[in-house]
Amino acid sequence: MRHPRAYYAAVAAAVIVTLVPGVPATADQRSPVSSPTVSGPIPGAVPGDRLASAVEDTYPFFSTPDDLAARGYVEREFYLSGVADGWDQQGVRVATDVPYRTRIVVRRPARGHGFNGTALVEWQNVTAGYDLDALWNGEAMMRAGYAWIGVSAQRVGVDQLRGWSPARYGSLDVTGGGRYLADELSYDIFAQAAKTLGARGSRAPMGGLDVRTVLAIGASQSAARMTVYYQSILPQVEPVFDGYAFIVGSAPTRVGTEPVFQVLSETDVRTPVRPSPDTGQFRRWEVAGGAHSGWHGQQYRTPISVRDLGAAPVYDCAQPPFSRVPVNHATAAAYDHLVRWVRKGVAPPTAPPLVFHADGTKARDSLGLALGGIRYSQVSVPTARNTGDNAGQSFCFLFGSHQPFDEATLDGLYPTRAGYLARVVRADLSNVHAGYLLPADARGNLREALASGVGG
Repeated sequence: MRHPRAYYAAVAAAVIVTLVPGVPATADQRSPVSSPTVSGPIPGAVPGDRLASAVEDTYPFFSTPDDLAARGYVEREFYLSGVADGWDQQGVRVATDVPYRTRIVVRRPARGHGFNGTALVEWQNVTAGYDLDALWNGEAMMRAGYAWIGVSAQRVGVDQLRGWSPARYGSLDVTGGGRYLADELSYDIFAQAAKTLGARGSRAPMGGLDVRTVLAIGASQSAARMTVYYQSILPQVEPVFDGYAFIVGSAPTRVGTEPVFQVLSETDVRTPVRPSPDTGQFRRWEVAGGAHSGWHGQQYRTPISVRDLGAAPVYDCAQPPFSRVPVNHATAAAYDHLVRWVRKGVAPPTAPPLVFHADGTKARDSLGLALGGIRYSQVSVPTARNTGDNAGQSFCFLFGSHQPFDEATLDGLYPTRAGYLARVVRADLSNVHAGYLLPADARGNLREALASGVGG
């Protein structure tokens, strides 16, 4: 696993170099994005959900345990092969037509009537040393009818796949036979994966579904890679994405034609200086109390890690880890806004920034909760101190913290159960009306409040 300081150094380097974009080209000068060869779906699925005629006792790495069938969804994996151009982080083309072979994972409605027309194409995160579908949010995505496509674009993830199942993944290579080890091919591979979504036929990745909108999404390190792509490479190549969501990571400063949405947790906002103001093509949301890698994602990935890696990581952090503030609620709302932005030109709402003191430290209330930002009911009607801060071994500094209030504090804050529940409802209705929270997620917050026993 990459050391966190080394990881942040790499991300910082990516952000710095993207401040100088590549040479822009006119529309007719932009290089076309190649259409790769797609084969699959690859036989094999997790036990109990095998595809017919499976010929190998394998399944997609980190296959979701979510009950897709109950929501009318399927998960399919495909090989992508072709030739890709290589780019450095300054937007300079360093190679052309380099052979590659990788995989994509597709989770989509089985039939057209359940599809909302939008494909979310995620650049799989490899910070932990393997492909991570960091932005898969099954509850919200399937509820809305999105398709999700995970792309294995980077060497670290592909190398791990090859070792995890040589039978399934041994032929994969995104380095041009070891000639390009700094992920120079990754940008073109990511774009080519998006271009496959227009293919027709029952064995195509989208199974014949009519894709109207294609959004690029990436979290953390993947957001940094997408920043390089948007800032320095996209001006020179054919656009294949309609919009971009940069989650808990950097975002480009270049003003392009495709809208950009950045969602940050409290962890990610470390200075009162914001690189880019909101514009007609850019939105930045900051979520008070949220963590770069919080409770929702950890709960989802723990059983998968046990199944596919043999164990889930255990962390010894300075404070109890994993903020419970649902940053995933902000991303779910952001995707919906981004679709309307692309299709109808309706810009998303702006959001207040987190508040900082004059000395550059975050402002907090008497309970230790950050001031400003998007404030979900977990922060504005708190039952615990959720922050974006932590320290300790490995990735603890990304987890935030969660410290439940004692009974005396809760009794002082919420003398009656009815009063507590009413405050939760008011807070979430305010966020729904502001556009920061989807109604279904507000109902989920209320269910959690009802089950908490607070004020009882």
